[in-house]
Amino acid sequence: MLVGVPKEIKNHECRVGMTPPGVRELIQLGHEVIIERSAGSGIGIEDSQYESAGAKIVTDADEIFKSAELVVKVKEPQPEEIVMLRKNQTLFTYLHLAPDEEQTEGLLQSGATAIAYETVTDDKGGLPLLAPMSEVAGRMSVQAGAIGLEIKNGGRGVLLGGVPGVASGKVVVIGGGVVGTNAAFIATGMGASVTILDKSQSRMAELDFQFQSLITTLYSTSQTIEETVLDADLVIGAVLVPGAEAPKLVTRNLVKKMKRGSVIVDVAIDQGGCIATSRPTTHENAYYSDEGVVHYCVTNMPGGVARTSTFALNNATLPYIITLAQNNIVDALRDNKHLANGLNIHQGLLTQRAVAHAQNRTYTSPQNALAN
Repeated sequence: MLVGVPKEIKNHECRVGMTPPGVRELIQLGHEVIIERSAGSGIGIEDSQYESAGAKIVTDADEIFKSAELVVKVKEPQPEEIVMLRKNQTLFTYLHLAPDEEQTEGLLQSGATAIAYETVTDDKGGLPLLAPMSEVAGRMSVQAGAIGLEIKNGGRGVLLGGVPGVASGKVVVIGGGVVGTNAAFIATGMGASVTILDKSQSRMAELDFQFQSLITTLYSTSQTIEETVLDADLVIGAVLVPGAEAPKLVTRNLVKKMKRGSVIVDVAIDQGGCIATSRPTTHENAYYSDEGVVHYCVTNMPGGVARTSTFALNNATLPYIITLAQNNIVDALRDNKHLANGLNIHQGLLTQRAVAHAQNRTYTSPQNALAN
């Protein structure tokens, strides 16, 4: 199979869909790989390294989309990329379609097959291709929040770890999944006072055992959210409903009552955000203030540490890329239910139930779509 990797063009996005070691694995299995020139240069992966692994370097993305059977990316395709997609071509990348009707419509019109990293599942009920970036984003969220708390960024001037004689900052994490756990890991390491809210009793028990007395866990209700958010210096939105638009758990009225200069980091922004005042931002203009509260809502947070993120992501995606390359795409999806859960769009049909619900579109099961 001919696998193509274009250079990412989203704002300040230097991650790349495959690393040289991953390319070498595909080449050794008898496949061909083409890489757009300078695709990895932003993180120190030179074209010569891809060539040494057996890839062919092409001059622009147009060559990738014209010839590759499988296109491997990191972020959702931008409008100028969507128009280059074609029927009988497969796109494998993060999509986050639920809040993005324009992208959904473009992919449906393209006739291509689109498999989303974030909805591929595993035997344990996890999301193995979302997890590595959730780990990165969770750890980055505290870092971003700490910077946002600085006076120069409009923050209230709180050091999360405090100093002797001065109380540490208060961090509230809404959601105890991969993002929330990693956020708590960094926040406790910095010496902050950390509270995690979640609705799963078993998950809270796991967090309590993992962190011992370093955190407080609370069952998430509108009341506990309100009480903790109003007392917080930093609120991290770490809510995930796989494939669906994130629920708005913090209202504008509640944000209005928060401490002036406190900070919100909404990691759920890729899925529309779980804070009513959140709106997508970029690494170039990451922070803004609304209702007197500093917000950080960058939609590609892990892109800020693109080298670490690229290698972590490719470690997870490579086995699936190999599966898709080794088999006919349709056969691979039919034979692997977890990969089929990643199928969002197939030849003009929307195959992700949560996206169909969010956008009031017709849903077709992956099984029925693949049978056509």
